[in-house]
Amino acid sequence: MTINEPLLFQPLRLRDLQLKNRVVISPMCQHAADAGRATPWHMVHLGKFALGGAGLILTESTAVDPRGRIGTADLGLWDDRQIEPLKAVVDFVHANDCAIGVQLAHAGRKSGSQPLWEGGAALTDTEMQADPEPWQRLGPSALAAGPGWSPPRAMDDQDIEEVIQRFVDATLRAEKVGFDVVELHFGHGYLVASFLSPNSNHRDDEWGGSLEGRIRLAVELATRVRAVWPASKPLFARLSAVDGSVGGWSLEDSVVLARELAKVGVDIIDCSSGGLTEETRALPVPRGLGFQVPFSERIRSEANVRTQAVGMIVDADQAEAVLQEGKADLIALGREALFDPYWAHHAADALGADPNYQRWPIRHGVWLAKRAPGLARARAHVAEQQI
Repeated sequence: MTINEPLLFQPLRLRDLQLKNRVVISPMCQHAADAGRATPWHMVHLGKFALGGAGLILTESTAVDPRGRIGTADLGLWDDRQIEPLKAVVDFVHANDCAIGVQLAHAGRKSGSQPLWEGGAALTDTEMQADPEPWQRLGPSALAAGPGWSPPRAMDDQDIEEVIQRFVDATLRAEKVGFDVVELHFGHGYLVASFLSPNSNHRDDEWGGSLEGRIRLAVELATRVRAVWPASKPLFARLSAVDGSVGGWSLEDSVVLARELAKVGVDIIDCSSGGLTEETRALPVPRGLGFQVPFSERIRSEANVRTQAVGMIVDADQAEAVLQEGKADLIALGREALFDPYWAHHAADALGADPNYQRWPIRHGVWLAKRAPGLARARAHVAEQQI
């Protein structure tokens, strides 16, 4: 590392894990698994980001319980038979100098929906029960996620304990796979997020009511996962910093929760937003460039915890500015990485951090370095002809 190395390409140490840079590939549902098992699609989809120079890749939302999948073909870690197919992907990513984590999730009252390219609508109860792995929508209260969604079953203490144990069991499998990071999905209206919001949690017991009651599941779940996840490995949590509903979960609430999660061993708060109900997918924050960065900045500052910024971060200068201004510790890309899987390498070039293609996989970099002088001469010749 040189003295003038951009922050985006400076290593970051999280417990015993050292990321080679601050570029993270955000979880993106692919709906391409076979009974929760990774397929060749996942090898290519996730593997290309390792070749593309990212420091950390996070898998799509990976179900801890087949009844709590988002869609039919979600990845899962509810069964030991799902370990080996994922391990092949993890081994490839590691072999190409990249860290990889798994996002563990239970979709709760938003379980059972079509892939986005089929409309993303809720499956009917009949469709859910006809699946080889039938769904069961669960939530803090019997309140549907929106029109077209059946009400979830309000969970009792036994249901809550079972879900927590499902996360613990999936975490143990994640260690067998060889993941470097576990991220707990507490956002986007899924199970834990539905406990956080007063608009979806109408309970009057210890799991609801006050803010302390509504965050109890998140804190307890993180505590139990941290106890079985190796102390040497970092734990992330994704929050919807605001849930997108009027009078719902607020940024001030997220600061409180982030503090509590940090106390029990969460190392990074992944700052997203929205998703409590299907009607509020695009509300209330205008989706301009870096629209969620202010959430990351405030949680980082007021909760005294490291954060990951995500959402319409599209170029190297923008990403570098977020880090330089102390608004986040990691930069996560989703759709921008789909558009350009080599975004990290191109960002390094734009910031002057890799003039000789040394960061590229050697099988690529040697050819690009060989091409560079001739390409420069050809471009100069074209420029001369245009004068």
